[in-house]
Amino acid sequence: MLYHVRMNVDLPRDLPESEVAEILQREKAYSQDLQQKGKWRHIWRIAGQYANISIFDVDDNDELHRLLCGLPLFKFMDIEVMPLLRHPSAVRDDDS
Repeated sequence: MLYHVRMNVDLPRDLPESEVAEILQREKAYSQDLQQKGKWRHIWRIAGQYANISIFDVDDNDELHRLLCGLPLFKFMDIEVMPLLRHPSAVRDDDS
């Protein structure tokens, strides 16, 4: 199943820089691992915001929830999820 996921990040301003750097390093490794496994198909930064739009390709709601909860930045995120279905007018066969 494909999901459109918007992630807005709001790090506390008083979080020590060393802690922020460590969290961001773990976040990058985690997200790149999911991308290499094909679970996190696309990620785009939203210009001017600490946010992204991503496309996940997972088996079900439970898997998506588990993957999102595993994000090191999860506790600092506001996440919106929209399930996606193939449109009957789509011409690309590889986008399902």
